[in-house]
Amino acid sequence: MNILEYLQDFLLYDPDKPASFTQLFFWIFYGAVLGIFSIIHPKIALRNAFLFLISIFFYYKTSGFFFTILLFSTFTDFWIGKAIYAAVAKRSKQWWLALSMVLNLSVLAFFKYAYFFTESFNSLLDTHFQPINYFAHWSNSFFGSNFEAEKILLPVGISFFTFQTMSYTIDIYRDKLKPVSSMLDFGFYVSFFPQLVAGPIVRASEFIPQLYQPFRLTKLQFGLALFWILNGLLKKTILSDYIAINFIDRVFANPGSYTGFENLMALYGYSLQVYADFSGYTDIAIGVALLLGFTLPINFNSPYKATNAGDFWKRWHISLSTWLKDYLYIPMGGNRGGSWFTYIMLSILLLFACMLAASWTFTLSVIGFIALLFLLSRIFGVFRLWLITNINLMMTMLIGGLWHGPSWNFVIWGGLNGIGIVFYKLWRKISPWESKNTWYKRAWAIFVTFTFISITRIWFRTGSNNTWEEMNKIHDIWEELFAANVMLKKILFGIDWTLAPQVILAFWNVFLVMLIGFIIHWLPSTLKERYRNWFASRSYLLQGTISLVVIVIVYQVFSAGMNPFIYFQF
Repeated sequence: MNILEYLQDFLLYDPDKPASFTQLFFWIFYGAVLGIFSIIHPKIALRNAFLFLISIFFYYKTSGFFFTILLFSTFTDFWIGKAIYAAVAKRSKQWWLALSMVLNLSVLAFFKYAYFFTESFNSLLDTHFQPINYFAHWSNSFFGSNFEAEKILLPVGISFFTFQTMSYTIDIYRDKLKPVSSMLDFGFYVSFFPQLVAGPIVRASEFIPQLYQPFRLTKLQFGLALFWILNGLLKKTILSDYIAINFIDRVFANPGSYTGFENLMALYGYSLQVYADFSGYTDIAIGVALLLGFTLPINFNSPYKATNAGDFWKRWHISLSTWLKDYLYIPMGGNRGGSWFTYIMLSILLLFACMLAASWTFTLSVIGFIALLFLLSRIFGVFRLWLITNINLMMTMLIGGLWHGPSWNFVIWGGLNGIGIVFYKLWRKISPWESKNTWYKRAWAIFVTFTFISITRIWFRTGSNNTWEEMNKIHDIWEELFAANVMLKKILFGIDWTLAPQVILAFWNVFLVMLIGFIIHWLPSTLKERYRNWFASRSYLLQGTISLVVIVIVYQVFSAGMNPFIYFQF
């Protein structure tokens, strides 16, 4: 390959090799960014503009000309934010906020749920509409791209940056934030490349103040940043991809061909895989951002130490769960009761569920069930408050499930997590185990919670696309449900414990990696903080030596094959 061809490969988007932390391209790109950044960082306006432009370039390398969607969201919400702040009358502020919500959610719905809406509409009314990708037509005409106009592809990270821009306009409406004066600064906030495609979801009120702070990086911060990057790479390559490629993917691809014990171990392994994959991405993002002088929020807090489902969601994907709590659950009334927003969201969610089911029988059954609940709530006042409070919670969890994709499997997954939280709220009032004053009570609570969360992931995993070839594949709802049911049946009724030793012997290397991963996860937080700080305070020579060893290990695993980060699809 000559220099010209190499430059074309580096600068132009390749749909077969989208940019990722696991590619050499990223680290060459990041090295160049650090080099230029080291020269211009004292000039804050120039620094922010530079990081905005290279973030757009990185997103182009990740998703091609879908970067124009990111620019559209940036442009519209920047000016709408100014309009909300400038408006005097509350009604005017509400109309501007509504415009922001409609624009953002319409774009998200088109790219993420177009097939779902079309197929459901066709099933209900026996029509034959086909979704058309007008964006592809426009891009092909103006830019000479080669998008399939008959296929709507999902832009990587669209759910993440949509929620970020929405939080900006909502916080301005709530008087928690003043609009930024420069569109380049706002664009930098929206598109900051370390966390752009898979989070964490960054709040404007937390990140924008950092835009105007001078660059500062202590030796300890440098060491911590390097630690997070190495930690994330090891999580992704060994704890996630190694056990997935060598065991988990095989079982989920054909659960009926494996024993119940293998299915159960694959399910426990998948819980480790999805945690290591997603938290690994977050660790790398935090480290990469910190070297540039920016702090990203913590997204995980040892979630498998949780003692109940509610505790789990305070530790898992914290940026999403807190976003849903602050911008959805609390506005609906939270645990205080219902509001007009509750009934609007309930109507939207029920419509969504009825369309997803594509069945008049299901729709009429839902209407009858809602009517029964309404009647009981009119008769029993205490039941009404309990019902509304838990409807708020269940809707939040169901919408959290739907955020992941238009599949019944994600709805079931979100609903089961909601039921788990509601059940625990009732159980803790009578549970003799609630006072976890002994180690075995806490250990039992952690095991039960982990098992429950893992069981719900049957539907999450079968609804997910886990390879580059599947990333833009349309969800086959019934195939996904069938696969989930087969695995569940195998686990409940097909476990033959006498075969367990043979399975362990056959996959001993995978189970050993899983065991090491869980042991590390369950180590005390104080011990983890101690060895992080130990690494961060060592000499540059020792840090470099350890980094070189990790890079060699990671490279060896890379050569065996890599999966995309799981949350790229959301």
